Amino acid sequence: MARPNTAIGLMPLRWALDSSKHNHDPMNTPRRPGPSSAGRLRIVGGVWRSRVLRVPARPGLRPTPDRVRETLFNWLGQDLSGLCCLDLFAGSGALGFEAASRGAARVVMIEHDRIALAALRAHRDALDARVVEIHDVDAQTWLAHEGRHYDVVFLDPPFRQNALPALLAALPAHLRQGARVYVESEAAFATGADWHLLREARAGRVHFKLLQRSHHDPGGLPRNI
Repeated sequence: MARPNTAIGLMPLRWALDSSKHNHDPMNTPRRPGPSSAGRLRIVGGVWRSRVLRVPARPGLRPTPDRVRETLFNWLGQDLSGLCCLDLFAGSGALGFEAASRGAARVVMIEHDRIALAALRAHRDALDARVVEIHDVDAQTWLAHEGRHYDVVFLDPPFRQNALPALLAALPAHLRQGARVYVESEAAFATGADWHLLREARAGRVHFKLLQRSHHDPGGLPRNI
């Protein structure tokens, strides 16, 4: 597995990271999670920046921390205009609503907990987030029947379920050329030769990575990124 380069240089197509706006590399300065916590989350960028959404108290429901979302969307280039995104374990909706706030053309959220679902639908209505689809279904079942393809996938399954290997094996059939896959986990894990590691970092107990399929390289990215 190639080691990710600490230089900010991912610039295929519209995925550029603007180093004039982000003049430090978060991989070199791991930080503690921000103020997102059980009970609420704050959208950190885009048209809904600073909007606070309530999060129901559910076992295992943990909004991706503010600082982690800031880092992720720095990696993705901030503006997701025209892109199709999949939030496969939507939970609080932190990642999906963040993507919609930053211009995504479509955000599909998959969630199977009835209380979390009710909260997601209430947030969508409150924000008038018309690009957001919410589906009440198990993630693996949904992947087996979904025929569309995505530019960005957020993959944050419940910790300790060991779901990542099967999910990463199923995802390629749903990815557009050059798609990025964000993975969040409790512990570091190996992705295997089929995936190219673009970025990785850690914030507190959260390990997170940005991946791309090894053969998806339309921008001619050097292999040592």
